[in-house]
Amino acid sequence: MNALVAALLVVWSAAVATVATVDSMRAAALTGALLLVVGLLSVQVARRAGRRGGQGTVERQITVGVALPVVQMVLVAALFAGIMFFSTHDAVLIVLVSVFAGTLGLLMARMATRRLVSDVRAVHDGLVDVGAGRRDRRIEAEGSAELVELADAANAMTERLDAEERSRRNLIAAISHDLRTPLTSMRLVTEALDDEILEESERKQYVGRLRLNIAAVHALIEDLFELSRLEAGETTWSMHPVDLAMLVGDTIDAMQTDAQAKRLRITCEIPDDLAKVLANPEKLQRVLFNLLQNAIRHTPVGSTVTVVAARANGRVEVDVADEGPGISDADRATVFDAFVQAGERAARGSGGAGLGLAIARAIIEAHGGRTELVAAERGTRVRFSVPVANG
Repeated sequence: MNALVAALLVVWSAAVATVATVDSMRAAALTGALLLVVGLLSVQVARRAGRRGGQGTVERQITVGVALPVVQMVLVAALFAGIMFFSTHDAVLIVLVSVFAGTLGLLMARMATRRLVSDVRAVHDGLVDVGAGRRDRRIEAEGSAELVELADAANAMTERLDAEERSRRNLIAAISHDLRTPLTSMRLVTEALDDEILEESERKQYVGRLRLNIAAVHALIEDLFELSRLEAGETTWSMHPVDLAMLVGDTIDAMQTDAQAKRLRITCEIPDDLAKVLANPEKLQRVLFNLLQNAIRHTPVGSTVTVVAARANGRVEVDVADEGPGISDADRATVFDAFVQAGERAARGSGGAGLGLAIARAIIEAHGGRTELVAAERGTRVRFSVPVANG
């Protein structure tokens, strides 16, 4: 806008200077004054039209844009004829030529922007359909590159909405299942206890079962709350340099009991001079616990779980690899989603709630890192990376 104003001032100055050269200073002053008045009036009209443009169609705004210069030319011709800069005959000729040129320009503008108007309507109608719940609606645009990009962005948004809605439905179904099972068990236990016909040993067993189910529901709810806080960015952790090699060693030691129960071996390949990382140690250890528990759960009896760490591109990468059945190509895209694990929810047969990898990913992303699946000849290899601590 500033460049256009500067260009307008240059043209105005050139017009005044030209009239002063070919006529007189008085004619130059009158010309400058008339052009200034007409210019200011035209700017005000255009500004008002622009403010009201939000209530009009694209075609109407194009019409106004073409009509304004024609009206301006007619006004200039009338004023200049009035002060006898040129004859009435010349003024009428200028008006007729201006009207013809404006009409022709309007016709050409309509022809040139027909595809534009059609694309705008297509995007509008498509978004209305998406808002009404049609997630299979595809918006097609063939005109300007900007509208084609807008249509592509709208289609991508529709696909994301569809995926999020499916994810939400799956999440609700998964939570319902994982709450229904322990709640049903608790209801049966409380009914049995209420009958007061149980022996003391049986009563203790039922109370123990009730306690386990309550703990399972509590753990599930806590995991859901933690995941929602992480995804909302509500983290208040303290970050400081952490010796990742020591943290990995402590975590492996803590997991040895679970590994020995399946006769597994956990090996560790970490260089002695591994750089420290900027992290919260408790949360980072939670990630290691989740990954190791997941690896132990899916590794056959007598196999090996391997933890490897190395520095790469200003980050420390940690791989946790198992020798299990691996993850199919169809499931790799959703393995880090909540309640999803290798195509089946973990709560339906593996003893977990399917939130471990989702929480691990959210924690690592909150650290400014990333998680991913790495190609492996056998089993599954999960990698996470966190920034190296400066200094």
